[in-house]
Amino acid sequence: MPQAVSDPAYRALADWWADMGVPADEAEIRAYLKAAKRTEPPKEQATPEANPVPQTRRKKGPKSVEDWAAEATATAAACNDIASLTAAIEAFEGCPLKQGCNKTAVHDGVFGAPVMVIGEGPGGEEDRIGKPFVGRAGQLLDKMLAAINLNRAENAFITNVNYWRPPGNRNPEADELAVCRPFVDRMIVLSAPKVIVAAGNVPTKSLLSISTGIMKTRGKEYSYTPPGGEPIPFFPIFHPAFLLRRPVEKSRAWRDLLTIEARLTDLS
Repeated sequence: MPQAVSDPAYRALADWWADMGVPADEAEIRAYLKAAKRTEPPKEQATPEANPVPQTRRKKGPKSVEDWAAEATATAAACNDIASLTAAIEAFEGCPLKQGCNKTAVHDGVFGAPVMVIGEGPGGEEDRIGKPFVGRAGQLLDKMLAAINLNRAENAFITNVNYWRPPGNRNPEADELAVCRPFVDRMIVLSAPKVIVAAGNVPTKSLLSISTGIMKTRGKEYSYTPPGGEPIPFFPIFHPAFLLRRPVEKSRAWRDLLTIEARLTDLS
């Protein structure tokens, strides 16, 4: 039976979104509440005093983040090509965001391309289509790549550090990133790009394990070494969605793209 609009959990979440300036999508809120309910630990049942159940016979609770991350690590390590890795990600049930989404957005572009662009996660259009960077931000990303002779049809590979859309397009949380991280690292190892471009704060902070904001990290070259892989030049840039809101920053974004282009020339 559909959840009543007067339901306290529904109203609280809708009001919270409204306070944050995010339009309340009734269908999305219902899906999120349903997903949250599925992940709640089961309530303990009272045991009759005359026939107590030994501690060792209690049912095992839900898997922890560490459990899911370990499962993701083992699953990813067993994948030796992009097809099997994509299938493993789509079948993975360890990220709670998946329950409230339409599709899993894993990657787009040319696997094994010299440039790998890594974003933070799907938005509304990405959730509908099942590919990363296909909305307005994706269209701007395509223009940015084209400015340095890159495109997803020939020489760029695009993915995210999280494969399911967070409610209200919020940033993915630490636990959500942690269970996806083994897949991200395995994808980097299998694709072996010459350069990684991190679009925005979330992938930059997550992959480099730093707290410094994008205003200070952009314009610089870092090095990223995935487990079992080789060091790869790593360039943080402004997320295209940020540039849509702050077009004045496009001049700095252009300089960052030229730096990436020069580095690719050096590596050729």
